[in-house]
Amino acid sequence: MLMPHLTLRQIPAAQPAIAQAPRLHVGIISDGNGRWATSRGLPRSAGHRAGAEAARRVIEAAPRIGIHTLTLFALSSANWKRPAAEVHAILRLLHEYLLTETTHCIDEGVRLSVIGRRDRLPATLRQAIADSEAATAKGPRLHLRLAMDYSAREAIYQAACRFYKVTELSPESFSTVLQEVHRGGSTEVDLLIRTGGEQRLSDFLLWECAFAEFVFLQKRWPDFTAADLDAAVKEFSRRERTRGALPDAIAG
Repeated sequence: MLMPHLTLRQIPAAQPAIAQAPRLHVGIISDGNGRWATSRGLPRSAGHRAGAEAARRVIEAAPRIGIHTLTLFALSSANWKRPAAEVHAILRLLHEYLLTETTHCIDEGVRLSVIGRRDRLPATLRQAIADSEAATAKGPRLHLRLAMDYSAREAIYQAACRFYKVTELSPESFSTVLQEVHRGGSTEVDLLIRTGGEQRLSDFLLWECAFAEFVFLQKRWPDFTAADLDAAVKEFSRRERTRGALPDAIAG
């Protein structure tokens, strides 16, 4: 998954290139870092750092092609099963990013949130997350959400445990509870991109992806470019999203 050690450069003024789909929520399962590295005879940590560069490119490109919310899968709860050294490297990269790049987020109008469990993260990382979220809370141009120690099933379960206290029982009120669980909010995903050749959700934003359009790519995450992101958004704009209704051409 993504190792978010990023360097934000100047993000151009938001001018969505896709008029049909402004203010998109795009979720990305950034898969393939480790395989990218091992195929080159490099340690897996090198793949995670290369993946961070891919994330930087995507963050820079997102606002100008109509993306208002970008959720990147940084660390799955299932990834704790990986070797401890690899997991610790991921956590160090995230901590380093938060310490060094929060000022850039403020300057570029990027609001940063972390969704997922925090109780299993090191105390210093939890504090860095809280500090970064508070400092960037008013960023208007891009809401960057990093899913860290994240499981969609766990989030839905936690929301269900709280839901019995809610007086209004509806899908909308459940979504509100889920937003509270996520801390960084919860909105429907318009476009879900997965790199690395796999075609599954891997416990990522299950509730929010109910009507999302999916784009699966063979390309591994470190090779993903701004042009790939733009192509995925253009592919999304060509699809007719009926949400179970008839297409306009038939309904008319």
